[in-house]
Amino acid sequence: MKIKLTTVALIALTIMGCNSSKQVGSTATDDNSKLMENTKNQSVEDVKWVISTLEGKDMSTTNNRGKAIYFTLNSKDNRVNGYSGCNTFMGTYKLEGTKISFSQMASTRMACPDSDINESEILSVFETADNFTIADGKLSLNKARRAPLAVFAKEEANAPIVEKYWKLKTLEGKEVKMSENQTRDIYFMLKNDDNRVVGFAGCNNITGSYTLQEGNRIRFNKMATTLMMCPDVDVNESDFLKIFELADNYAINGDVLSLNVGRRAPLAVFEAVYFN
Repeated sequence: MKIKLTTVALIALTIMGCNSSKQVGSTATDDNSKLMENTKNQSVEDVKWVISTLEGKDMSTTNNRGKAIYFTLNSKDNRVNGYSGCNTFMGTYKLEGTKISFSQMASTRMACPDSDINESEILSVFETADNFTIADGKLSLNKARRAPLAVFAKEEANAPIVEKYWKLKTLEGKEVKMSENQTRDIYFMLKNDDNRVVGFAGCNNITGSYTLQEGNRIRFNKMATTLMMCPDVDVNESDFLKIFELADNYAINGDVLSLNVGRRAPLAVFEAVYFN
């Protein structure tokens, strides 16, 4: 009798285990199906995709010579072009649903000894990828069902922050006024060409690069200044430059721009100035 009861119990446990496995597998399949369906409803083409991670490694702090590593798929001629950290690259691609394949990429042949980017690793992503997924404005290039080879963020196009002269109004909540002998306003501009930042910090000119992402997210990179001395100008340039190190998002209300970090009070507030 004990043997029969034990046998029945084992059979019941086996059935429960099978049902549990089916439910887990079903959930994973459902999640994957939802992701694929979401991907089909979004366009991977005619968008500037800026790299976020490569083989799981954060790429935001790497030295890429002040320019964003990116690629774009041109739907008109099925050509791909991009920047891999030192050189530009180009090739062709084919799309079939969420499947994607790239031709071998050709690139320029500049030498960049000051870059810590291994461009062959970037180009290898395109040689290896055979499918993609899109979720929350992020594009993953994948090989089969493995972890993403690389993840890219959609860069916001034609954002109202770009190509405007932003004059500094307040810094850390304090009103900013021009000092005596200061040659012009403290300001910055984001230029469309090569994602350049230009501006003036009170004594020195500033340069750098930027990346924009959906949700009014922004990152400034490789900010640098000229090295003029201005002992007669009462302005602390380091306080102004610190903004670009910290800011990760922005808000625009009419002609007023605030650069922020997280959800805290604005680091700085700017006003758009228009010239005839």
